[in-house]
Amino acid sequence: MKSAWNLAVVGVAMVAACALLLAAAPAQAAGGAADGAGVVNVNSASVQQLQLLPGIGAKKAQAILEHRAKSPFGSVEELLKVKGIGQKLLERIRPQVVLQGDTTIKPTLKKKGARAKKSD
Repeated sequence: MKSAWNLAVVGVAMVAACALLLAAAPAQAAGGAADGAGVVNVNSASVQQLQLLPGIGAKKAQAILEHRAKSPFGSVEELLKVKGIGQKLLERIRPQVVLQGDTTIKPTLKKKGARAKKSD
């Protein structure tokens, strides 16, 4: 009887693990970040939203807007046509870039150079 109980518990644990993996799959399949950080739709994001991507400042964000005004991005790789975006930067931002859907990335509250206060 005890062995049947153990087998049932293991079965339930396996089903739960599979459910968690399947829940994360749609975000990854859509090109989104699975860690909940959010994504940026490069075909509709504002300059401010684009700047939330690591390594994308005002100039690169403006260049992305100018490129998409001529032609919307058909693939994430097309970002390589934007001045200032190379393979290394593309790989860095790829998990947070989508071509359809809403921009869901949110600004972080972290400030550059901010230090934690010493506690006494």
